[in-house]
Amino acid sequence: MTRLKTDILISGGGIAGLTAAVAFGQAGFDVICVDPAPIITTETDQDADLRTTAFLQPAQGFLQKTGIWSHFAAHAAPLQIMRIVDAGGETAEARGIADFDAADISDDPFGWNLPNWLLRRELLAILAGMPRVDLRTGVGSVDLLCRSNEALVRLSDNSRISARLVIGADGRNSVIREKSGIGIQSWRYGQKALVCSVTHTRPHNNISTEIHRSGGPFTLVPLPDLEGRPRSALVWMDKSEKTLPRVTADIDTFNAEMTARSSGLYGPLSLIGRRAAWPIIAQHADHLIAERVALIAEAAHVVPPIGAQGLNMSLADLAALLELAEKHREDLGSPEMLRAYETARLSDIRLRVRGIDVLNRASMAEGITLRDLRHAGLKILHNIKPLRKSLMRKGLGVS
Repeated sequence: MTRLKTDILISGGGIAGLTAAVAFGQAGFDVICVDPAPIITTETDQDADLRTTAFLQPAQGFLQKTGIWSHFAAHAAPLQIMRIVDAGGETAEARGIADFDAADISDDPFGWNLPNWLLRRELLAILAGMPRVDLRTGVGSVDLLCRSNEALVRLSDNSRISARLVIGADGRNSVIREKSGIGIQSWRYGQKALVCSVTHTRPHNNISTEIHRSGGPFTLVPLPDLEGRPRSALVWMDKSEKTLPRVTADIDTFNAEMTARSSGLYGPLSLIGRRAAWPIIAQHADHLIAERVALIAEAAHVVPPIGAQGLNMSLADLAALLELAEKHREDLGSPEMLRAYETARLSDIRLRVRGIDVLNRASMAEGITLRDLRHAGLKILHNIKPLRKSLMRKGLGVS
């Protein structure tokens, strides 16, 4: 049996895995990236990922450094204001609006929003011109054997890869994490997130709007206009038993329900294309490393889609790991390098997972008393300027 050798084996061809392949390949490492599923790059495909990703300032800076951002920039919608709306009164009308403006702390927007299917398309286009990266779809990791000087990965086509470093970017059910013997802490909320694209009559003005009532936040994130009509990505979190019927409801019924849930802030909302629903969980790995193995992205942490933290945490993982790999070219994947990676990322991951857990549980509040307390807390956070600025910096991950 032929055994291929490479510097780095990346298990997982999602956005984080593909970005890692580009970043490490451009840094001069030989990379093999594998994923058992085909990579969908068109919005109309039945299996397309309809979610969007908001790249916050640190993530955008990393993408600029690695040369990726130039491929994304023309498709991105800037996020200048993060608007939190309390609609937790007796009716669904907005009773409190708190705007967090990036201009208070920066000359740049908080971030830039892009569709996930488009990110995959652009990353594939970059990888097509990178001879040091071997991307293999339709094949995944099934077994792992680590030694002091190499990791041996068996793939689903029964081929073997010898790598100095294995990066587990293979999702919340990571094979690499399991085969490395790394445990997880995981919990569920009984929620699902409905995702789709919508148009509306009033412009979004580069404002990301998160509306709280009960069940979870209803979030409209700006996208570039569609044929002159303002367009946003919708992430509507609610109890599973309420979400699933909305995925199959007739369009007129769905449009009316989501317009009502939006408190009418942007006028009538109209569905574009398909709807999809995703389960909401929170999860973090007990460790980020094992012998010759580093976990990133959802193999390391999963959070509800609140505050644009998910993929931004993943790119923070990747930035830390790449910096250490460049310092440890001669001993790539060594215990010293991997310990430094875990030290750099583990505490921040756990803090953010727990913080988003608290925010999500607050957003689910059903009783009017709890919703009133949430309303009062939002006013305090917004109205005390030093606290507001501190929270914005913390959310961005900058000092």
